[in-house]
Amino acid sequence: MPAAGPRSARPAAPAVRGSLPREGASTYGEGMTSASGGAEMVDWDLAVATATRLARPGPRIGREEARAAVAELRRHAAQAERHVREYTGMGSTAVAGTPVLVVDRPGWVRANVAGFRTVVRPLTEKLAARRQGGGRGAAVAGSAGAKATGVEVGVVLAFLSAKVLGQYETFAPAELPSAPDSPEGLFDQPRRGLAVPPGRLLLVAPNIVQVERELDVDPHDFRLWVCLHEETHRTQFTAVPWLRDHIQSEVQDFLAQTDVDPAAFLERLREALGGLPLPGLGGRREGREGAASVTDLVQTPAQREILARLTAVMSLLEGHADVVMDGVGPAVVPSVAEIREKFQRRRDRGSGRLDLALRRLLGMDAKLRQYQDGAVFVRGVVERVGMEGFNRVWTSPNTLPTKEEVHDPASWVSRVIG
Repeated sequence: MPAAGPRSARPAAPAVRGSLPREGASTYGEGMTSASGGAEMVDWDLAVATATRLARPGPRIGREEARAAVAELRRHAAQAERHVREYTGMGSTAVAGTPVLVVDRPGWVRANVAGFRTVVRPLTEKLAARRQGGGRGAAVAGSAGAKATGVEVGVVLAFLSAKVLGQYETFAPAELPSAPDSPEGLFDQPRRGLAVPPGRLLLVAPNIVQVERELDVDPHDFRLWVCLHEETHRTQFTAVPWLRDHIQSEVQDFLAQTDVDPAAFLERLREALGGLPLPGLGGRREGREGAASVTDLVQTPAQREILARLTAVMSLLEGHADVVMDGVGPAVVPSVAEIREKFQRRRDRGSGRLDLALRRLLGMDAKLRQYQDGAVFVRGVVERVGMEGFNRVWTSPNTLPTKEEVHDPASWVSRVIG
């Protein structure tokens, strides 16, 4: 979200509290090494540098208007917390401890790389150990593969950085690294050495401003509407203490089933990314109907059951956020009906052929279905047993809906409520 003035070919990257080293610096001061001292399967620093270079700068906006937008998003996030608690009946004493960060596109990239790097660290350590056992030749080949994959991951992150309005980052590092001062003081700054509870809420200011302009909706209403959705995710994880550990366990089980041969894993990952119709990535599957998504290409048959459970959980979380957003909306967002109608049309059509192809290949179409399926499930349960009855879903992992129950709310009510 650059201020008005000469357009720069390379957007500035103001610092964001969380993990924003200067461009080209190591995210954690580790460079390409894992905790075990071996080279990682992805050059994360190169991924960040590539994504930061390629990320579009966002809408042109005056500096004062930009400051006002960022300040308003912070206020709306605090306001949304109260609305979400009252509507859902989900109390939490931990919400105040999890940060709300207003970031730009490079900031979103850096934060996500830090979180993803944390999640896959056990797998990278296994890969590093396997690679070290292969001798110098395997290490050199692994380094080259990690750099190539880092570039490709960076290209994908650059694309996604322009699409995400907000995100609850479930697996943010527990210790937030230091970051340099922002030259404009616009975005959130770190407190050096600050230890925080797991998780943080990211609001991507340039994307929110861009979409509200594209939809031609009231910006104040739209910003609060977005905050209601994202604040619901923060409430879900802070009010349900076991939820994060449950999802992390499922993800770790998923990764444990992954082929730990570095060459095989990198080839499968690069095959997935190489199918994206972007310059320098081949585009072998551009335009093919029914093309596989990245998740289809990197999973093994043993992982499908885990993925089905994760899909059900994600459908629940996304659908619940959509229902809460629309439930609270009429009371606090005057133009909510107009916003929902226009936003849904935009979500359904994408923004062009390339966008639609990327959405399919990256599995984003599946995420859109999660919004729809999950919302139908939540509404179906609430209609039968009310919000208090629905909240039984947060009792334990056993009360989460299965993938089949997401499409049949009555069966979940029968099993859990009785």
